[in-house]
Amino acid sequence: ILIFLAQGHGAKGDNIYEFQIEFLEPVEPKPVYKVTQRQLNITVQKKESNWWERLTKQEKRPLFLAPDFDRWLDESDAEMELKEKEEEKINKMKIESRVPKDPFKHLKKGYLIMYNLVQFLGFSWIFVNMTVRLFILGKDSFYDTFHTIADMMYFCQTLALMEIVNSLIGLVRSPLIPAVVQIFGRNFILFVVLGSLEEMQSKPVVFFIFYFWSIIELFRYPYYMLSCIGIEWKPLTWLRYTTWIPLYPLGALAEAVCVVQSIPIFSETGKFSLGLPNPLNVTIQFSFLLQIYLIALFLGVFVNFRHLYKQRKQHLGPKKRKMK
Repeated sequence: ILIFLAQGHGAKGDNIYEFQIEFLEPVEPKPVYKVTQRQLNITVQKKESNWWERLTKQEKRPLFLAPDFDRWLDESDAEMELKEKEEEKINKMKIESRVPKDPFKHLKKGYLIMYNLVQFLGFSWIFVNMTVRLFILGKDSFYDTFHTIADMMYFCQTLALMEIVNSLIGLVRSPLIPAVVQIFGRNFILFVVLGSLEEMQSKPVVFFIFYFWSIIELFRYPYYMLSCIGIEWKPLTWLRYTTWIPLYPLGALAEAVCVVQSIPIFSETGKFSLGLPNPLNVTIQFSFLLQIYLIALFLGVFVNFRHLYKQRKQHLGPKKRKMK
């Protein structure tokens, strides 16, 4: 039974409107309703999808009740609609049964959530630590950034190698090449250029490299973490696919400055230079390899820019309407 009671303002002023309908067969106990400026729409769902000879138990239709012929279905139309729904349900079950179930699905999801969470916490610690030190010490914080932050950055960037493994084994759908370019590029700067030269560790450029890296990851890792559990927060999505536009060029520029500053030191010390046993006594200077690396650095930036631009267009671009 549907019992309706409401107060409204009509042509004759304020009135109480009430009625009740006893349906022919059982219906769902909680109807869905929607209030508009002109009317109240109430949707009542049948408990069983079958054909009714009439709407109410009483054979004579109430005077206030009128059918909506735009939505009316006769018995043959109703049967056909039910048949289509059943066929669609059966086809869906067949498709789902063909897809092999992954017994390790939850384990993989749990691993990806934990990985992204740990990385987010690590880079958050770096960002907060550097920001607090910047406010307290000002420019003086530039000169000991490496000695304060390096251990955590070593941990995060070493752990980031798992992103290459995840892509290789198909655990994530991210393309392999952009991941390799970014992670090996960062680790080269961190472990080889900065980690091996004490003279570079006290330079202000270290602050800017670490700061740009950490800001980018503050949005990337939580975005992926929420994606693992099927949650999309639009402001975070926008930040994930927008902040890289200024930060990637600035990060690449800081890395390039770091390499340029390290070239004279590597030339003077001869560190990592390779002397070949031959009559000409030729030595391959590591500083020369760094100059080649500078070219590769900007090529890598182009590769990542192209990849991120496609992703941004896919996630933030105008949605294509499906043709009917």
